[in-house]
Amino acid sequence: MKRKFWLIPLMFALMLVMAACSDDSSVDEEVEADDDAAEEGSQGGDLTIGLINEPVTMDPHGSNDIPSAQLRTQIFDTLVSQDLDMEIGEGLATDWEQVDDNTWRFELKEDVTFHNGSDFTAEDVEATFDRLLDPSVGASVAFMFEMVEDVEVTGDHEVTLHTEYPFAPLLSNLAHNTAGILSKEVIDEDYQNALDNAESEVTLEEYYELREEGGDEFEEVSEAIAADLGQVIAENPDGTNHLQLSERNPGDNVVLERFEDFHGDERNFDTVTYRVIPENQSRLAELETGGIAVNDSVDAENMPRVRDHEDTDIIDQDGLSMTYLAFNYEKEPFDDENVRKAISHAIDRDSIINDMLDGRGILASTHIAPPVFGHDDSQDEMEYDLEQAQEYMAQSDHPDGFDATIWMSDSEVNRDIALFMQDTLSEIGVNLEIEQYEFGTFLEMADQGDHDMFMLQWITVTGDADYGLYPMFHTDSQDGSGNRWNYSNPELDELLEAGRQASDEGEREDAYAEAQEILVEDLPIAPLYYGELGIGVNDTLVEGVELDPVGIIRLENVSFPE
Repeated sequence: MKRKFWLIPLMFALMLVMAACSDDSSVDEEVEADDDAAEEGSQGGDLTIGLINEPVTMDPHGSNDIPSAQLRTQIFDTLVSQDLDMEIGEGLATDWEQVDDNTWRFELKEDVTFHNGSDFTAEDVEATFDRLLDPSVGASVAFMFEMVEDVEVTGDHEVTLHTEYPFAPLLSNLAHNTAGILSKEVIDEDYQNALDNAESEVTLEEYYELREEGGDEFEEVSEAIAADLGQVIAENPDGTNHLQLSERNPGDNVVLERFEDFHGDERNFDTVTYRVIPENQSRLAELETGGIAVNDSVDAENMPRVRDHEDTDIIDQDGLSMTYLAFNYEKEPFDDENVRKAISHAIDRDSIINDMLDGRGILASTHIAPPVFGHDDSQDEMEYDLEQAQEYMAQSDHPDGFDATIWMSDSEVNRDIALFMQDTLSEIGVNLEIEQYEFGTFLEMADQGDHDMFMLQWITVTGDADYGLYPMFHTDSQDGSGNRWNYSNPELDELLEAGRQASDEGEREDAYAEAQEILVEDLPIAPLYYGELGIGVNDTLVEGVELDPVGIIRLENVSFPE
């Protein structure tokens, strides 16, 4: 059910998952254990983490949300990893080389065991990417690997990836949590379960052959099994990382336990329990009293409370997110660039950050955040200039203003910001009906492209401008990858294609700088602010917790005070 308010635009502070975007998403990382911390802390502890939202699924190809990524990052390894500085490191691949523009060879780690006891080989990598790109699965992140034409098994522990065209950020994409490697055994079981439920006469091997060939028969089988794919993997997420699924109680908690045959460094915990606690005050109280050791989401208003408490503190991190106001680029009056610029200049971003977010944000200048490779730091910050906004509106096809609707998810901070902005936007004659929806419903509606305006957040989870710009603004991304505003600019398309295919970093940076100039001029969406992340930690219960720029709680170096 929706609720309507006659307000003026709002700010939408969200933490996604897709994403992608939204987006929104998540990155793996291999970090060496901190020996000193391990010696100072005790081993064999039980760690409890409070989550504001429940994970959607353990299946890496089933969703692209941050709550699910929190757990999947602990369960699955990726071929390569990213550290807290988003630098590429080893994962299940110990070495790799780019053989030519379209070919990458990966040497795989040996003596690695899946949670189910099977040995990790190159066939598991091949099966994982075949499934990720299978149209029957319909993975929301398939766009990240659509350039992969073939994953060739060239040895028991060697694979070669062949791409359709040169793709510079391939390694960054391979570090994404949704590229976590599953065992071929559980993948086969999942497909067989779907075929059985569909009462299909097609065998598993026949299905794989049909998938390779394509055609009408494959499409028929694909449609029959699509609804049941993922059931087995969601219940039995079979990875190689340091934690494995113990139990899941929907709406309450998920318990992960230490994987005794983990191939990496020793871990100090026995179990990690993720408790779903939606209410902010409840999570804060649990953090202070020891019911949880980590709070994944501390709102800006309560940051001082957590810092000042004798047992708790905040772990800060510069984020990779950009919160934005979206326009329907093809729909009147938002097809008029003067209207878009008028609204953008009428938004007082400084006051929103300082007064509504208690300073937890960075004023936006472009459409990707400063820590992201390719961010153009020569661009000026988006300026609040009411006089300039009024001039743009006077030059538009709607000088007397207009009525429109803006969509948002229901939250107290959104309402506060909307009220704060009401007077300013009324100065340029824009009167908006604000419609609030449950978050999942809102995302479904935004995907349809029928909006006037909405507000959301995009997290560039790979740390590369390709993920921040291509799915958001390339014409081809109007297929549901992220371009919800129906924006198309051939010049921008060429730059984004050049940026992802160039091997020279300088050429890539130049292409993305030009792309950001175009986006600042066209304003299909208006950037508002870049996110600053923070989680709460009870220092009497746990040490060594880290937070990466995506927002994933890292547990590699966790220990427990004596």
